[in-house]
Amino acid sequence: MRKRDKAILDDLQRFRVMSRDDIAAIHFTNVKNPVTACNIVLKRLRRDGYVEANTSQQPYNYFLSPNPMKKNSQKIPHFLAIVDAYRQLCKHNKPEQFIVEPKYGKDYMEPDAFMIFNDSPFFVEIQRNVYSKKVMKEKIQRYEAYYYSNQWQSEAWQTVDNKVFPYVLMLTDTRYAIESDEIEVFQVKNIDELMLTVNNNENESKERVNETKVNINTVNKKPSYYQRPKQTPKPPMYKGTSGIRINLS
Repeated sequence: MRKRDKAILDDLQRFRVMSRDDIAAIHFTNVKNPVTACNIVLKRLRRDGYVEANTSQQPYNYFLSPNPMKKNSQKIPHFLAIVDAYRQLCKHNKPEQFIVEPKYGKDYMEPDAFMIFNDSPFFVEIQRNVYSKKVMKEKIQRYEAYYYSNQWQSEAWQTVDNKVFPYVLMLTDTRYAIESDEIEVFQVKNIDELMLTVNNNENESKERVNETKVNINTVNKKPSYYQRPKQTPKPPMYKGTSGIRINLS
């Protein structure tokens, strides 16, 4: 089997369902006509019995064969939203890890995904609905319960000398007032907003460094190469929401 064919099948297993456009955007970026090339490959994979398609909509949705869920399942929009988040991430940098709906136990959170993105760990929550204050509080309490369990310290991705609890990245059109001393939550509408925010903060940090350099040179007569160490850019803090510091540079 061709390497790209296997990669497509692996992603269909991971995400459960993908649209033709998702597959083209993720696996055919290096060809002149991604959609045309994708259609040819998917037609061959259908012919050979590797994938199935829901042809009742355009573009088609694709599944592994045999299909583990109904083609009209109510969960399909949910899984497609997860694929879309991954697709947005890949435009900037492909995540080192991206696990769909990881399981941590009945007493703990149920994130839509866990990822390592630019060396930073994240739980990903894709909020397609508006949640009440009570429901959101219970969701955060499940994260806190996992934090206090210390089970996260033994995850395979952790380093020996620097145990870190993942950030919670919420992709949401609604800003929630989240209060937690242990869990750092970042709320954005989409991945592009995440990257734009971090890049803007990084530029502001560089400007502050340059201003400090000028002031020090003027007052203390330091050499022109003197400047403060580069600061880690911070995403903005929303009222009632913990801000986070992440490595996306």
